[in-house]
Amino acid sequence: MAGKKETDDRFKKFGTVSFTSLTKTNDFITYLEEGKIMGTRCRVCGMTFFPPRADCYNCLSSDMEWFPVTGTGKLASFSRLKYAPVGFEGDLPYTIALLDYGTYKVFGRVAPDVSEDEIKVGMEMKAEVNRLPNGQINFVFRKA
Repeated sequence: MAGKKETDDRFKKFGTVSFTSLTKTNDFITYLEEGKIMGTRCRVCGMTFFPPRADCYNCLSSDMEWFPVTGTGKLASFSRLKYAPVGFEGDLPYTIALLDYGTYKVFGRVAPDVSEDEIKVGMEMKAEVNRLPNGQINFVFRKA
């Protein structure tokens, strides 16, 4: 008799509150646990994705490879949040931002130790893995 296949629910570890535990890109969590932030790239057409995708919307291929998000990006946009979705109320206020790495962009949070006065469009920042007190894991942006 065949055993029941174990459910891969690694994604439940992502973020302050995770609203999904199953995804085709669960390896993203394993990489974070190893201290790496990774995106995906389509091996057929070369499109890059962050957050990672398992399927390319450009050519509809599922032939994807992982690539590291390294170096610095330029801050393209940011917003200071004073209201939050369910589960994030205790984090307020916090800043979300978009870093431009040239061939791809990364959306995430600015680290809480970066003051609002320091944040300027065009500044160089880097994404770093961040472990939360509740055992969850995510990534944040810090000054480069």
